[in-house]
Amino acid sequence: MHGNREIEIIEGLAKESRLDMAGLAVLLTTENAETVKYLQTQARAAADKIYGKEIYIRGLIEFTNFCRNNCYYCGIRRDNSNIERYRLLKEQILACCAYGYDIGMRTFVLQGGEDAFFTDRDICEIVSCIKKQYADCAVTLSIGEKSRESYQAYFDAGADRYLLRHETADREHYQKLHPIELSLENRKRCLWDLKEIGFQTGCGFMVGSPYQTIDTIWQDLQFICALQPQMVGIGPFIPQKDTPFGKHKAGTLDRTLRLLSIIRLLVPHVLLPATTALGTIHPSGREQGVLHGANVVMPNLSPTEVREKYKLYDNKIHAGAEAAEGLQNLAENMEHIGYQIVVARGDFW
Repeated sequence: MHGNREIEIIEGLAKESRLDMAGLAVLLTTENAETVKYLQTQARAAADKIYGKEIYIRGLIEFTNFCRNNCYYCGIRRDNSNIERYRLLKEQILACCAYGYDIGMRTFVLQGGEDAFFTDRDICEIVSCIKKQYADCAVTLSIGEKSRESYQAYFDAGADRYLLRHETADREHYQKLHPIELSLENRKRCLWDLKEIGFQTGCGFMVGSPYQTIDTIWQDLQFICALQPQMVGIGPFIPQKDTPFGKHKAGTLDRTLRLLSIIRLLVPHVLLPATTALGTIHPSGREQGVLHGANVVMPNLSPTEVREKYKLYDNKIHAGAEAAEGLQNLAENMEHIGYQIVVARGDFW
């Protein structure tokens, strides 16, 4: 049986969204299978209470793999000369949306590196075109650090949500993951600006990133609780061979699943994806993510010929249930574990 201390930690988390650092350490390190299962069931019950058995789908469009930044973990970093770069034209992006809409997607996620080729005017035009053609859909942007004025322009053009992983809320850890010109202060400034402007805002971090500790994870959770984002994206760190971290160990399925459950209980209403990275490190990773509290999946809508070029990390899956054309397969996988994907914008409740 799990001890009273472990039960108390999980029940405090479930009933009051309360967790201290010692409790986090217990939940991340315990080898008691019953404790881990109890954490999972409490998290899934919390998600079911708010969102039922519905899983929201987002159509992911990776529209550029150019990036001005040189983050040490990322395969599309500026100095990686071993990948073939690409950009999608507005017409290609709209074609992706047309296909996605036809198969039941009502949120489109435009994700890319920080690519100066796309001006604010370009982004605004793409967003407004999507909203004009698909008025019942949400548009999410995930294009990095911008000025408050840029974010305001995107919002005014019709963008609904913005994803910007904070990566780590520990300043020293942040500098171990990023070159000197990037700062945690600016990343946090961006997230607070996004929230204040009115975006449904998403932050998040890699689980098992180099130099991560329970202390840095604790700081991540404190930041999430302070920000109160509508979305949190976490997934295991997976090395990309052409980066400075190419030989580091990947994050684990187990710790990622535990943290999904913890985040669900800390921020019960949060939109929580079972990420591509989770599906990459384990064949049933996506389904296990849902069973541990996730309620969003993001099939890839990008043109098939560019998917392999968006190499954030090695062996990234982009076919089968991970792809838009495999949506029926994904639906069956979700039904097998008792859930259903729905045709809806899937807004934060």
